[in-house]
Amino acid sequence: MEPKRVGLPLTGEHPPTPVVAMPDLPPDTPLEQRVEAALRTVFDPELPVNIHDLGLIYKIDVSPAGHVAIQMTLTSPACPVAGSLPGEVQRKLAALPGVTSTKVDLVWDPPWDRTRMSEAAALELGLL
Repeated sequence: MEPKRVGLPLTGEHPPTPVVAMPDLPPDTPLEQRVEAALRTVFDPELPVNIHDLGLIYKIDVSPAGHVAIQMTLTSPACPVAGSLPGEVQRKLAALPGVTSTKVDLVWDPPWDRTRMSEAAALELGLL
């Protein structure tokens, strides 16, 4: 399910980062699907693509007890949001019903490259 776009804030030189509401999912949607949907509401501030489709999410673990562990990367170790984007991911996940704890690890191996993007992301960025 595609997240609902609820507006576009004005920014400087970069394309506007979409402000996206959490998707309305049926209450019986498995937690793994709700986690993935939540990740699709977090956008890279320099690209108009969510971090899931951009390929920044390397691993998603959801335990039966509701513990969610994410391994993610950034497009570059010098990314200006290295200190804030993992926290944003953690806050979005912690707000999901059924999530009892969250852990977000920022990893650099393997390094991110464009081949990790979904086809939809590549199309959005004009790379296909």
